This record gives sequence, C-alpha cells and structure tokens, in this order.
Amino acid sequence: MVRPIRALAAAAAAVALVSACNSASTGGTPPGGPGDARGTTRGVTGDAIRVGGIVSMTTSSGYSKKDTDLGARARYLRANAEGGVHGRTIEYLGAQDDGQDPAKNMAAARKLVQQDKVFAVAPMSSVTFSGADFLVQEKVPTFGWGTLPSFCGPAYIYGFNGCLVPAPGGTLNQTWPEGICRILGGARGRSVAIIANDSDAGKFGIRTFQQGFAGAGFEVSYAKASVPGTAVPSDWSAYVKEILSSNGGKAPDAVVSVMQTPHNIGLFTALKRGGYQGLLTDPTDYDPALLAQDATRQALDGVHVLLQFQPFESDDPKMTQFKADIKAAAGGRDVPLNMHMLTGYMSADLFVSIAQKAGRDLTVESFQAAAQGFSDTGTLVGDRALPKGQKDSFGCGALVQLKNGAYEVSVPFKCHEPIPFT
Repeated sequence: MVRPIRALAAAAAAVALVSACNSASTGGTPPGGPGDARGTTRGVTGDAIRVGGIVSMTTSSGYSKKDTDLGARARYLRANAEGGVHGRTIEYLGAQDDGQDPAKNMAAARKLVQQDKVFAVAPMSSVTFSGADFLVQEKVPTFGWGTLPSFCGPAYIYGFNGCLVPAPGGTLNQTWPEGICRILGGARGRSVAIIANDSDAGKFGIRTFQQGFAGAGFEVSYAKASVPGTAVPSDWSAYVKEILSSNGGKAPDAVVSVMQTPHNIGLFTALKRGGYQGLLTDPTDYDPALLAQDATRQALDGVHVLLQFQPFESDDPKMTQFKADIKAAAGGRDVPLNMHMLTGYMSADLFVSIAQKAGRDLTVESFQAAAQGFSDTGTLVGDRALPKGQKDSFGCGALVQLKNGAYEVSVPFKCHEPIPFT
C-alpha cells in the first residue's frame, strides 16, 4: 500500500511541475544555448532544467505509445518532489507526437532544440529516429528505448536498458531465447519461426534474433521480415501456411513475432485457427488495456511476452515506487499499467541519475563526463553501466504469459550473459 505522505508529496510536486511547464511555454527568456555571449547552457537556468520528449502517440495502425509520456512525467514529478537535480526543477514540456513518421520525427527534434531550447530529450520512443543525427550534431543528450541502431554508438544517445541492436562486434541480449528455452524444457531439437515487418527495423530484428535463438541452441526454421508494416494484412493465410510447414514440413515449436500489437493479434488469431498448438511469443503485448475486448484477449491468450524490466507483478520495492509515482502523475487515479509507461519512466530515470552525478555545474560537457563513468545497480532494468550501454544491452529481462485473462510471470526477471553479434 502506498504511504499517504508519499502520495501527498508527489501530488504537490505535480502542481509545481505544471506551473513550471506553463510558465516555460507562455513567456520569459528562453534558456541559452552553446555559444551564447554569457556562456550559458541551452535548457539550463539557475533553478531549472528544460526537457522534452518524442513519442509515437498516434499511428496509422492505431498502435500508440502515448503512455510513455506519462511514465516520464511520473519520474520527473518525483525528482522535483525530492528537491530536483541539485536544486534545479525539471521543466518537462511533454512529448511531441511523431506519428511514426520520419519527417515528423525530425521536425519534433528540431522544434525541441531550436524553439523550446531543451537541454535533453527524454524520452524518445518510436520505430523511427530520423532526428538522431541532428540531436547528436546539436549535442543534445537523448534517452529512450534502445530498439533502434541510433541508440548504439552515438555519443549523446542512450538506451535506458542499453543498446539492443548492436553493430558487429557488440553483443546480443539473450533474455528471450533463454526464457523460451526454459519454458520448453531445453533448446535441443526445438525449432523456432521468427517473423517481422518488412522494414529496416524488422530486418534488423530478424538478423539479431535469428543469431540469438541459434546461439541458445534452437534450430531457426523460418526467419522473414515480410509483413507490411504500414497496414495490418486482412489475410494471413500465406504467412500461416509458410510457418506451419517451415520445420521440415511440420510446425515449429515456437513462433516468435517481432511486430506490434495489431499485427500480433492478426497473426496469432490466424495461427490458432490454423490449428497451431505451439508456443507464441512477442515483445510488445504487455498491456492490461488489451484485455478489455474479448477478441483481443482470446487472440493473445497463452502468449508469452518478453519484458526487459521487472514485471509489474514483482514485489521489488522499486516496482512499488514506480506504481506510486504513476498514480501520482495520473492525479491520484489507479490506471492500468503498461510497458510504455515503464519505458518513459526508465528513460527519465537514467537522465536524472546522470544529471545528479554531473553536479551543480551542469553543462553538456559535465553531463557527458558523468555519463562516461556512470554505473548503478538493482534498478528495474538490472545493473546499468556506461559507456557499456552504448554498445551492449544490460542483459536482463523476464517473460510473462497472458493466461485466463491475467498476466502471470512465466520466467522471473534475470540477467543473462550476452553473446557476440556478428
């Protein structure tokens, strides 16, 4: 149970943050940028740090990451309730909606830097990150879910759980293959089919997960990035036919979908109707809101979902804190938790943690210096370390299964040794 004093403190911080955001957007002199005559740092004043976000809140498929914004806001509210970052309040301007459109992603990055004068972008959560080069050029620390190559290597861009799509020479997170191995009682003699959208991200996902599952001892009988990403297919029969005969004319032991929720619902429904009895798994469908409709609940029943953080069902004290922070940011209401809230929250958390280490004299240079020697332990994504996280993932995760209308932990949160990515 949340302690009343904590809720009251967070609620008071919410009022302070709203006031700060309103004043930041309605007048006053914007914070300076690199090269200003007085040597000020863009987005930093004597009593505030200005931060914004970029999130895919609306998409053509209906898929939305809008709660990423709520998660980030929740973490900033608590930081302010605890005195800010060395006495500076975080002025969170909220997230720009890029609609999963590369042009809008770039426009959002430009607006945040050139008009809003932010010090950092946290969170950035989208399937496109066309604004990455611009943010690096402008020396803007940026934090988000490291599911895109741009989170792996650039000096100013950080994944809250590390780099999940490394370049050759990096490593692969083995949470998913090792978790499926545990559920199936071993990988020897077991086959998996991996399917993704026909996009750059989908093709890269196929490449990485194909190596990861093979590295864990599975036979990868099918691996294709062939499903249109812009619209959900109305007919899945061709995909189902290929998958169900991919294991030497038989069905694979597991089907691994590297797609978003609307696609997963269509694929899994078609597979079940086709008689598939094996394991179904994806990395996106951990959202209690999906259980509100019978058709959606039935489509996802039995599916094991990959998490790269502690499950909401965990009794870890930091999960208790997360839930309290989300409730405070939601105005004291109990809202259904989802993974997007967590990605926003942990993106903000990593930013706040590094900013605290940078000290009172906050500049881009002092922030980057603090990031290069940063590490901590026992977070909701495991142990964190930089610059390791700009090349490798932090290697931790869990699996949950939707069963009888509720999520259950099928593989507890654990950290695994990564394998080389070639």
